[in-house]
Amino acid sequence: MAKLRLGPIEDAKPVRLTVELPAGLHRDLVAYREALGREAGGEAVEPAKLVGPMLARFIASERAFNRTRRLHQANDA
Repeated sequence: MAKLRLGPIEDAKPVRLTVELPAGLHRDLVAYREALGREAGGEAVEPAKLVGPMLARFIASERAFNRTRRLHQANDA
């Protein structure tokens, strides 16, 4: 199996956010957590704990968004 993009889940102080997910996406999160648990050799985390790190990784890799954010930060400084 190829190495998963998401690494260990950090235990940081969360901010509660309520969202509704399609059932298929929830099934994918459950399958991903099981794969991550097998890869890490540990216990699988709750699917909800995957959402934050996945979104953070997505945003970090979104070039257009980061370019725009840097431009706005430079203008605000």
